[in-house]
Amino acid sequence: MEVILAETAGFCMGVDLALRRLDKLVAAADGRPIHILGPIIHNPQVLARYAEQGVIIAETPDQVPDGAYAVIRAHGITREVERALRARSVIIKDATCPRVKKAQLLIARHTAGGEVLLLYGERDHPEVRGLVSYAGNGHHIFGSEEELAGIPLSPGTPYVLAAQTTQDRAVFEAMAKRLEGDPALDILVLHTICDATRLRQSETSRLADQVEFMVVVGGLNSGNTRRLAQVATERGTPCVHVETADELDLGELRRHARVGVTAGASTPRVLIDEVLRTLERL
Repeated sequence: MEVILAETAGFCMGVDLALRRLDKLVAAADGRPIHILGPIIHNPQVLARYAEQGVIIAETPDQVPDGAYAVIRAHGITREVERALRARSVIIKDATCPRVKKAQLLIARHTAGGEVLLLYGERDHPEVRGLVSYAGNGHHIFGSEEELAGIPLSPGTPYVLAAQTTQDRAVFEAMAKRLEGDPALDILVLHTICDATRLRQSETSRLADQVEFMVVVGGLNSGNTRRLAQVATERGTPCVHVETADELDLGELRRHARVGVTAGASTPRVLIDEVLRTLERL
């Protein structure tokens, strides 16, 4: 079997930076408890490792005791939660991905004059909840062209269109082009999708055309990883999304002479390597 690994597989800059900051904090070990406002990234194996080191996931800011560290996850948090934390005697360590932080600030700046935000993203994703909290005059969230078409847009209202940083760039640009082409609408487009997302998706698409089967490695709750599997499937290539090598169907894989492997932005290299070793033994 020939196994081809995507060059972009694994940690992106934002995830790597967030984990380095958390690792540095854990290594300092000054006795203060360390809490993260939600999972720092969407990978259960990484989270289990930090749990073993005493890192605690807090679902709400009031679960972080005074005097403790409060680490802001890579996806960011809402403006309201950050204000609540800063009003208390907790020590904030901000590990928000710089791309996400830039998107938050862009949305805040461009909706400060009364504009309504139109956000392309997953409604229940923590990054999306954070982004829309920066909208100054209300917002609409949609996950598809069909959902966008169902939003009643008023010709007299100024709108700002933006996206979750890990969304499909081609889909977003098609929607932006349609809205900008409507002379009745006042629309400003913010290009907030991360370049790393575009590169991963483009490479996955090309790789899927070159192989008989695709393996995507990463957390099942990771939006950017799920989209990689979706990209491969849309190319007509059979694909499986796994978190670890143990989940691979070896009988199915033995039927293919050429297999492509990629991984989400929150997938550690050790899990990718385990998948590669398993495939190369077939």
